[in-house]
Amino acid sequence: MPCKFLERMTGWFKKGSLKNRRTFEPRVIPRDQHPISRKQVSRAALDVLYGLHKAGFEAYLVGGCLRDILCGREPKDFDVSTNATPEQVNRLFKRSRIIGRRFQIVHVRFGREVIEVSTFRAMNREDNPDRDQHHAHEETGMVLRDNTWGSIEEDALRRDFTINALYYNIADFTLHDFVGSLDDIDEQVIHLIGDPETRFREDPVRMLRAARFAAKLGFHIDPATGDPIPDLAELLLQVPSARLFDEVLKLFLSGHARDSYEQLQSLGLFRFLFPETQQALEGEKGQIWEAMLLAAMDNTDKRLADGKPVTPAFIYAVLLWPIIQERMGHYLSSGLPPAQALHKSATRALNTQIKHTAIPRRFSTVMREMWELQLRLDKRAGKRADAMMEHPRFRAAYDFLLLREQAEEIKPGLGDWWTRYQEQDEQGRRQMISELGNQPGGGGNKRRRRRRKKPAAEG
Repeated sequence: MPCKFLERMTGWFKKGSLKNRRTFEPRVIPRDQHPISRKQVSRAALDVLYGLHKAGFEAYLVGGCLRDILCGREPKDFDVSTNATPEQVNRLFKRSRIIGRRFQIVHVRFGREVIEVSTFRAMNREDNPDRDQHHAHEETGMVLRDNTWGSIEEDALRRDFTINALYYNIADFTLHDFVGSLDDIDEQVIHLIGDPETRFREDPVRMLRAARFAAKLGFHIDPATGDPIPDLAELLLQVPSARLFDEVLKLFLSGHARDSYEQLQSLGLFRFLFPETQQALEGEKGQIWEAMLLAAMDNTDKRLADGKPVTPAFIYAVLLWPIIQERMGHYLSSGLPPAQALHKSATRALNTQIKHTAIPRRFSTVMREMWELQLRLDKRAGKRADAMMEHPRFRAAYDFLLLREQAEEIKPGLGDWWTRYQEQDEQGRRQMISELGNQPGGGGNKRRRRRRKKPAAEG
């Protein structure tokens, strides 16, 4: 969505771009010259802002919520930045707690809504006597601990991208721009603050965030920011798998899954999140697997747009399916029955994937059930079809089957049968079941042999 509101502003705006200049005069935009309104801010965020202000602290709304408002989008998450320390914030609000070790922040809870409050962070200063105590890096450059407090100007320079470095002052409703944020929002460009290689080494997840913002906003990544990413993508292997799981959900379950996937591929990041899936995509059936992935992502985006629920289990089940199918072929050729082959393939795929992105058990269990039902959907004789529809994962397995047919992984027909079966009344369903006996294969409609009773023992 275009963010051309700056072209309508007068007086304070001068066209320019971060790639053409490295120093900025901080801009303070008065209330009557910017479109940010408290009506667009949640009640909980305002309570935190006013609570800090009344206690004598500086309080600013910061980051993505301001960017989204300026782009005509509805903001969802409201973050607050302040000169109050985490301990001071924690004492000020009853329902709050300090979280994080690497970056200490405070979560203030209002019902279901959580407002994230961070303290202004300082730049890395060699002359800071507390630097070794509160700031630590790995040899690779990744920040392990960063809890040195500074000024709002330093805090702006410590943020990741210019589009996320705007501050809205609750004291006088002014908008503060320290790094050319307004220019880059207007030009729809994603630009990293500082030296890209250094900043990506500090936190490799910033590479994923660049891909996600480009997909979500429709912005382009500035070459100075994007060009180093393919060479640094391997740094993702240093990030905890649990954190990468959260990032994958943001990429694929926020309504822009296809665009996120395409960004990840173009930047060389996808292979470090799903290495075995990438190998399958580069194999003989790669075109089929990618068609299935894209269809699943389109389906997920549509469900979200329609306000329907989605589960991480479904998108993960699709992402790992190519691996399972290729492994199953080897197990089947060695003589294992299909159910056992599927079970072993699923176990190996999950055990390998969790080394890269964690998968909580509550999702992996659902994934296994969806995969196992793929073998059972063709067995419809007798009362099996009705029993199948009562399975809690039937609907997800049915949708999964349709994706497989759509991508031409399997021949069409079974999905259409299940679609019609769900639409029929009781008589129509019985007719469909009876017709299975006249078809080759019959959907598993074999008569079971009656077991002979053993003769009673004498005496």
